[in-house]
Amino acid sequence: MSGATCIRTLIVDDESLARERIRDMLASDPAIEIVAECANGQEAIEAIQQYSPDLVFLDVEMPGIDGFAVLEALPADRMPTLIFVTAYDQYAVRAFEVYALDYLLKPFDQERFDRALKRAKEQIASEQTEALSQRILRAIEDIKTKPVHLERLVIKLNGHVFFMKAEEIDWLEAEGNYVRLHSGKESYLLRDTISALESQLDPKRFIRVHRSAIVNVDRISELQPWFHGEYRIVLREGVQLTLSRTYREKLHELLGRPL
Repeated sequence: MSGATCIRTLIVDDESLARERIRDMLASDPAIEIVAECANGQEAIEAIQQYSPDLVFLDVEMPGIDGFAVLEALPADRMPTLIFVTAYDQYAVRAFEVYALDYLLKPFDQERFDRALKRAKEQIASEQTEALSQRILRAIEDIKTKPVHLERLVIKLNGHVFFMKAEEIDWLEAEGNYVRLHSGKESYLLRDTISALESQLDPKRFIRVHRSAIVNVDRISELQPWFHGEYRIVLREGVQLTLSRTYREKLHELLGRPL
């Protein structure tokens, strides 16, 4: 540790409110010195190299360079004590527990936060950083072997977090760097790209039908010939979408016969 009573601390989260919450929870602890806050993975890598913090609160799910990619970019001998912060990844949480790594599952309260901080202080005081680094690297490898396809998605709405099974999704549409998820009469905005979600969803169930739309094939009720080799897709709820020629072959392969 860089000082007898000072724990140099870095906060990494792409959500400003999440960083503020951690900062507020640390405010009353005189042993903590916050050296920097980072809003993305690249900033985190640079800050860890610059400040050599003793403790890092690291958000797992960040666009682009996520928390695990941050750690893989660091040499093992520069690995700080970590408290992972995660919103939903149950598989990652199990790996953290198996390898005795601390984590905070959003949303967390002050009591849970204080327990994690106490454990981190004990880890720092023990100075067993090499053993910690090995546990972190083994956990990352374990997490990389998680199931290929998303089984559920996290929905954040009005300060609340809830989960939706992938099978409950009717279709998704791109909105810039966001994706709007449709399920029945409800829709929710996800902070992700449609290409990223396409790579995570089961291709036997979800098909890209347009550069800005993905459909759950179980929700398709009708395909109608349209103009210039395109088709009109009619979903069970009555929603109509265009199947462009670019993606028609994929649907053909999924159905097992030509359109």
